[in-house]
Amino acid sequence: MALSVQKLKSAGPGRHGDGRGLFLYVKATGARSWVLRYQVQGRRRDLGLGAYPDITLAMARNRAAEARRLIAEGQDPIAKKQQAQPKTFKETALELIESKRPGWKNAKHAAQWTATLDAYVFPKIGQMQVARVETADVIAALTPIWTTKPETASRVRQRIEAALDYATALGIRAGENPARWRGHLDHLLPKPSKLRAVKHHPALPHVQIADFMADLAARNGVAARALGFTILTAARSGETRGMTWSEVDLDARIWTIPAERMKAGKEHRVPLSDAAIAQLGPRRDHAALVFESESKPGKQISDMSMTAVLRRMGRDAITVHGFRSTFRDWAGETTGFPREVIEAALAHGIKDKAEAAYARSDLFKKRRKLMGVCAEAAMRSGQGANIVTLAGGPMLRR
Repeated sequence: MALSVQKLKSAGPGRHGDGRGLFLYVKATGARSWVLRYQVQGRRRDLGLGAYPDITLAMARNRAAEARRLIAEGQDPIAKKQQAQPKTFKETALELIESKRPGWKNAKHAAQWTATLDAYVFPKIGQMQVARVETADVIAALTPIWTTKPETASRVRQRIEAALDYATALGIRAGENPARWRGHLDHLLPKPSKLRAVKHHPALPHVQIADFMADLAARNGVAARALGFTILTAARSGETRGMTWSEVDLDARIWTIPAERMKAGKEHRVPLSDAAIAQLGPRRDHAALVFESESKPGKQISDMSMTAVLRRMGRDAITVHGFRSTFRDWAGETTGFPREVIEAALAHGIKDKAEAAYARSDLFKKRRKLMGVCAEAAMRSGQGANIVTLAGGPMLRR
């Protein structure tokens, strides 16, 4: 049965035929693309005709008709297209990165994609025609790092897969993606998570936090204040570094981080304790950065500036991000606050979809109480090991 415009929009994942070998492929992600299936010299071929809705139903039918004309004349449409547009894998991957760049929240993503492909993929298959990349080529690029750098290798595989999918959507490549994991490379390579345990950010034991904060308070500079604020709010360093005064309501004692600056892409309200507010410094212009670089006015402090503070304190063994683990351990082990309140304070999304569907509140009032208790524990120098903190507040151990 021929496809209709309505069917194109409502079709679920799978292959949907329009007749005479023309199909609309719908991925689980919802992405749609046109493919013409045909045979040449007894060999089945899939010709990509472009992505829907950029290529409409009428356009796809016209392209399919032109391809059938070539087949009737004894030509192979795929071979003809590859001869006319012999793009290399590198050209295709870099084109994909540029197409994705406007949609990435962080400019670092483009740099990370380019750097990993430059280091591990382009030397192997960069100059190959993207239409000719096969499973053996993908394996050759991944094998040198698969067991030594499993996390990096997994990301590299995903980026190879994305570049090849992009080539298929452009119509310059056909067939299954040789870099796909499920049902393909998972039979040829060991699962990355089985090769090495995930490396967590080194963290300060929570019983040492009060003494650490006392040492930090004796240090001057914007980076030291930013580090103190990051610890007292359980924030990510990037959220602190990009913070502007427009996000801070001192009367309500709330820091509102806009969705575009959050990892989860969702606005996050942070309750501010007296100790956290004390780290902010004097109020400045509405659009000004709260923690502005001392050497480059108008610019954020660098992502290494807080790490440099730790090094000057002789704390080379821990990381800034590790303080989120410190907070999680402290809250989970020494307080009676519910897990969902602690996770909300860390701006962690709920992985269970059913649970997330019912989680309508950001538990702000409970989080304010939690962060107040956190500040009391962190700013109590010399007593950290003797404090038991309950949901109702801190209590000295008798």
